[in-house]
Amino acid sequence: MKGKAKVGVWVGFILILVWCLLPVVWIISLSFKGVEETAAGSPQFLPEDPTTANYSDILNNSDFSNSLINSFGIAAIATLLAVIFATLAAYAIARLEFKGKRLVLSLALAIAMFPVVALVGPLFDLWRTVGLFNTWPGLIIPYMSFTLPLAIWTLSAFFREIPWEMEQAAQVDGATSWQAFRKVIVPLAAPGVFTAAILTFFFAWNEFVLAISLTSTVDGGATGTGSRTVPAQLSYFVGPDPFNPPYGQLATASVIVTIPIIIIVLLFQRKIVAGLTSGAVKG
Repeated sequence: MKGKAKVGVWVGFILILVWCLLPVVWIISLSFKGVEETAAGSPQFLPEDPTTANYSDILNNSDFSNSLINSFGIAAIATLLAVIFATLAAYAIARLEFKGKRLVLSLALAIAMFPVVALVGPLFDLWRTVGLFNTWPGLIIPYMSFTLPLAIWTLSAFFREIPWEMEQAAQVDGATSWQAFRKVIVPLAAPGVFTAAILTFFFAWNEFVLAISLTSTVDGGATGTGSRTVPAQLSYFVGPDPFNPPYGQLATASVIVTIPIIIIVLLFQRKIVAGLTSGAVKG
């Protein structure tokens, strides 16, 4: 019975792995196919004549390069600011007793559940009025707004697990409240901080609705990508006619954009798991 159960587990594991990785393998295979092969009615799963022309075309595309820089810059700044604000807010919620604490948490949860598409119209008008349309701050601010609630909830769970006596001991040794927070509490909550940072970065890196709605191709009177990020820029990849999209280039761009996410997950997978499972087991 144990042997059959073990075989069943491995069979289920392999089926789930194939189901999850099959689209990824297909995109990678598609990125090595030429235009003639992707335009065929029933293309083969593996490329018949592999080529790296798609990668050279994408890497030499100035619009894609600029949008890639926009994505890195906007995601990095939004992540840094969101983690700083979330760390301070989560510490106050976990450690301090004040009126309206539950209301703050409820509002944060409500903001996280609010649909992004409902704010596109008002933000579009507001940003054009105040001059934030097609700028990095015009995307950083809403990205922070939608990622702060999740970051606050994640970090609050970590701060609650840290013994209050450790902070008091640091203060007895002569540390100020800020020094105890910065040198004792934050390092102990490092898994939660990493988790909040990675989740925020993922949201800013993959977000599409705000990126396509709050940016344009005009930047200071010159044509280009403006502040448009990669997910929005990919929607403007068109072929010679509407009936022949550049499937190979789209797949190639998707592979290039996914590489940083894979690297981040592989480097910080233990911290991600520790942050997401914090508080799940008591005692």
